[in-house]
Amino acid sequence: MSVDSTVSGLLRQIATQDVVEVRDEMGGLRRVAARAAVVEQYGFEYGGAWREGHNKSTLVACLYRDTRPEARAREAATIAAFPQAGRGGPVPGMRPGTLKPLPEAEQTVAHLKDRIAFDVTAEAAGPKQKRFVWAITAGLVLTLLIAGYYLGALVGGALLSGFLLFAFRIGDVRRRKITERLTAAGFAAVRDEHGRQRFLRPGQQLPGHANPFAN
Repeated sequence: MSVDSTVSGLLRQIATQDVVEVRDEMGGLRRVAARAAVVEQYGFEYGGAWREGHNKSTLVACLYRDTRPEARAREAATIAAFPQAGRGGPVPGMRPGTLKPLPEAEQTVAHLKDRIAFDVTAEAAGPKQKRFVWAITAGLVLTLLIAGYYLGALVGGALLSGFLLFAFRIGDVRRRKITERLTAAGFAAVRDEHGRQRFLRPGQQLPGHANPFAN
């Protein structure tokens, strides 16, 4: 999909919806972060992210319309400065003809990338997901035992359990590093109504009208 098609699709959502979804079927974290940065220039705030679809390959970021006066002023200024966005003209914060950030937008995209990565990995390591993967492991071991493959059940169960523990540990380390970066940048760590940890930039509030993790 071309840059103009992508941006015009985002602008249609911005013009008609209070919640915009930025999605990438290949799961491109930086691509989604760059597009989310464009949407934020039109008076929206990042709300959350998740993976969906076959093999969870589609990455989705949710942004909600910010009703504060400063957000509405930001939207008006962006519309005035970039009247041809999506129709061959420049796109706010992006290099001409691309969705690669200009130097002044690099930090914004990097912060969005961190917030998206944190939300996605936290979702994958949630209690529900952990129970699911451990249930699959137990089911595999039980199947092998019933079939009489006792050694296979022992070795396979041990290897799979070790792999899962390692993967969960890597995720924990990654989220801790993201937390350190976002906290150092002034983002506030909060808990939403479901107990999930989130990161808000100064002045931002959690959306009260929609649950971005409904999927």
